[in-house]
Amino acid sequence: MRYVVGLGNPGERYRRTRHNAGFMAVDELAGRARAAGRVRDDAWVAEAALGGAPALLVKPLAFMNASGGPVARVLAEHGGSAADLVVLVDDVALDLGTIRVRERGGHGGHNGLRSLVETLGTEEIVRVRIGVRRGELPEDLAGYVLADFLPEEVLVVQEAVGLAADAAECVLEEGPAAAMNRFNARRL
Repeated sequence: MRYVVGLGNPGERYRRTRHNAGFMAVDELAGRARAAGRVRDDAWVAEAALGGAPALLVKPLAFMNASGGPVARVLAEHGGSAADLVVLVDDVALDLGTIRVRERGGHGGHNGLRSLVETLGTEEIVRVRIGVRRGELPEDLAGYVLADFLPEEVLVVQEAVGLAADAAECVLEEGPAAAMNRFNARRL
């Protein structure tokens, strides 16, 4: 079983924010697979067939900086490990619409990735990074990532979320190296 985890913050207040790009990509995958989700303890989960194999879509329902706990619980409950994860996550270091697949790496200051790395005890986590930066970053980075996308950004965000979902499916079907070759050079 593979686990496709989208990082974000729970609640309507955060639904359309930059920090919820990971949740948006998991929602895209759930829609494609016609997978109905349910809330179980501290995570939304949905069983789906992705890349020709069973996968569990996961959205931790803790706030971003505590994402590791719900993910670790889901993995333990299903007998999974960090090696079975594909994490979809926003990234302010990347321009809006840019997708990057990485096989491993540090958290880069992202509190959701930091929580996963610390809780799971490894940086060996495949991630699909979704660029959410437009222009120069403001001094108030927290305010920026917790703000809704601007109306003129919505179409690019929708395309990027679809591309990130494609990249996650490619990781599952062909592996991270193939996904990196196919998606890392792409920019909307």
